[in-house]
Amino acid sequence: MSEIGQNRIPELGGLVRPLVVLAVLGFLFWPILRESDLLSPAAESDDHQVLVARVVQVLEEGEAELGTGMVARYQHLLLEVEKGPLAGEQISVGDGVVNTLVGEVAFAPGDRVYVDRFPGPEGERYFIRGHVRTSPLLWSLAIFMGVVVLVGRGTGLRSLGGALFGLAVIFGFVVPQILAGRDPILVCVLGALVLLTVSTYLVYGWTPKAHAALVGMGISLALTSLLADQVVSWARLAGLGDEAVTYLVAELGPGIQLRGLFLGGIIIGSLGVLDDICIGQASAAFELARANPALGWLDLAQRTLNVGRDHIAASINTLLLAYVGASLPLMLVFTLYQEPLVQRLNRDPIAEEIVRTLVGSVGLVMAVPITSLVASVLARWWAQRGRRSAA
Repeated sequence: MSEIGQNRIPELGGLVRPLVVLAVLGFLFWPILRESDLLSPAAESDDHQVLVARVVQVLEEGEAELGTGMVARYQHLLLEVEKGPLAGEQISVGDGVVNTLVGEVAFAPGDRVYVDRFPGPEGERYFIRGHVRTSPLLWSLAIFMGVVVLVGRGTGLRSLGGALFGLAVIFGFVVPQILAGRDPILVCVLGALVLLTVSTYLVYGWTPKAHAALVGMGISLALTSLLADQVVSWARLAGLGDEAVTYLVAELGPGIQLRGLFLGGIIIGSLGVLDDICIGQASAAFELARANPALGWLDLAQRTLNVGRDHIAASINTLLLAYVGASLPLMLVFTLYQEPLVQRLNRDPIAEEIVRTLVGSVGLVMAVPITSLVASVLARWWAQRGRRSAA
């Protein structure tokens, strides 16, 4: 066998093993997930049921006056119920007069939809909630996981495990504790520390590089939390800028700590960028120490910081565009208001986005010198230890 062929066998083995593990996990968990409540309609009550139906035919469609000078599209659909108490039956549902259709939101034969059923003394009422998007979402997830494993191999597979653990921490610890009335800031900080610790060591192992990155992330996260608390107090922000707050207050009462929830969101939102920055700086320091073991820790810190400066510019741009992109409809709405720019910026939703972006950016900028310094000291120690072992 040629040398090229021999080199390819380990590479293919390293690629196939993660794919096999991913395929086996998917094969084992897909039937459980498919039959679980996660993919089923919501729990039923005496006055409300959720059905899954397929559009058989568009009986009628057109435009209707809403009485306010606006014209809305409507559709009258024939549906066949697939899941729910009326499974196998056909029902007729008019949509669009109550739930306004916009552009491509219109339904076509073959579409699967969720239908709210409200029994009553005057007959049953049906309202289409929206499309059933389970299959596209699962396929998108499968493509994402496949690309990560294909490119990242074992590291990619471990990163997926870290991401799943992060979701477990957020939905299994952070959210329940906040709903139980605990301090959102404390809960988010504790959850963030657990998440960062486990995911970092899961992906990068028990190595000096992982130690350095974790220390840098911990210090940067603590400073970001303190800064966020101070800036939110200065700006007199109460966490009222998100429309979801209305539903939280309605469900949980006025006792929920909205300001703490806003601060907790800043902390959780900073994790991804801090992880990227700190791992990058730690990797740079250890690679430089490996390439030139004679470098002192101060030289390593300076060279690593030079690398981090380029990373800062890209990360700030990424963070800014991510926040602006997520709130683009909000930006468009406030652009329509005829008022001075300064007044517009002082509105709660806009001010909260500004504070979130600026505090997160300050946190990631601070992470660069902090992690560079910690990683350089550990990298220098690691390089000297290697030289002594070799001797």
